[in-house]
Amino acid sequence: MKTHSLSRLIPMATILCLFAVAAPAETLPLKRAVQLALSHATASGVATATEQRAFASYQEARHAYIPQVTTGAGLGYSYGFPLSLEGSAPSLFNLVAQSPLFNPAQLQFQKAARAEWQASQLQSKDQRNAVIQDTVLTYAELSKWDQRLQRLQQDATQAQQTEQSVAARVKEGVDSPLDLNKSKLSAARVRLHIAEAQGSADVLRQHLAKLTGQLASTIQVESGPLPALPDASQEDDLSAKAEKASPAIQSAEQHAVAEAFRAKGEHRALLPQVDFAAQYALLARFNNYDLYYKAFQQNNATIGVNIRVPIFNFAQRSHAQAADADALKARSQVQAARNQVSEEALRAQRIVSQWSAAREVADLEYQVAQSGFEAMQTRIAANTGTLHQLDDARVQANERFLAVQDADFELQRARVALLRATGDLEKWALGN
Repeated sequence: MKTHSLSRLIPMATILCLFAVAAPAETLPLKRAVQLALSHATASGVATATEQRAFASYQEARHAYIPQVTTGAGLGYSYGFPLSLEGSAPSLFNLVAQSPLFNPAQLQFQKAARAEWQASQLQSKDQRNAVIQDTVLTYAELSKWDQRLQRLQQDATQAQQTEQSVAARVKEGVDSPLDLNKSKLSAARVRLHIAEAQGSADVLRQHLAKLTGQLASTIQVESGPLPALPDASQEDDLSAKAEKASPAIQSAEQHAVAEAFRAKGEHRALLPQVDFAAQYALLARFNNYDLYYKAFQQNNATIGVNIRVPIFNFAQRSHAQAADADALKARSQVQAARNQVSEEALRAQRIVSQWSAAREVADLEYQVAQSGFEAMQTRIAANTGTLHQLDDARVQANERFLAVQDADFELQRARVALLRATGDLEKWALGN
């Protein structure tokens, strides 16, 4: 009975497995890929954790003004005069509360922590843009290799047919073995391009899968170009726009503000400080308090303020001078970030212009090569051309097609980089 049931289940399971394998992968739109990457990318998680840590540090600085209350006991045997245990009198139960009342340094450290938190938020925004750029470029390059594979598979079929035709002509004595080797070389070049395209596509699909949290086997990108990318005029001052929109510059500015507050706090640590303190203790008679104190009582409490006035503290002065140097360094880093962003924006703007021209040249070269190939096909049909001429024309047209694809992708890469520099990348990626 069990054997009969298994014999029916095995074919059903086989059919389901075959159906799962044969089921086509669902097309993943670019916008959806970006949304998934922003939710699943490791870099986004790291940036979020950094921001949370900065916020926790800011909360720690704020909560320093809330009294810290601890309770416990200092149980111990006393022989002779009741000495202290770790700075406190031996007691059955004690309660201690303390907090700063007037602390100029702590106030500056709190402002520094807030500025660092704001800087981490801007860093998260910059990392978010980096994830979007990585996802868009990975998606676009994967689409390029997928389209190239389709074209190369057709080329491989044509190259194989040409090789077989030339081999037959060699047997008939019409062509020489050299001609056969040339046709084999053309077919081998196509296979090399196929291996390159397949390897690149596999790596990019795996990378996109890690970005989006999807299975690589289920990812199928849309064919065709990316959604329309805005044109960049070479006359526009995009460097100034990039400086205003750059989260990296804004983050560096906030970090410089934080370092300035921190340096000011180190200097104010040399000023007087006033702390609130309170303590309650329940004392025991076996610690000999009643033998050494005239008016002993078990319940005792103290409340008041602790005033500290620094007089000589050369170590703190040196520490404050080091903080001044850190603040100066942070201000210099702001200017360095501003210069870098400005130069990168200008470079991206000019690269867009260069690849636009290169894309036009590559497209015209492909049209010329394709026209030559079509003309050679006409000559073959009219018996006025040779297979070798047709094969050379086909190879030339295919190489020009690959050059068009490469130029088109490099133009897309430059435009995406320019969009990120000007702060328009996320709006474009999620708005389409």
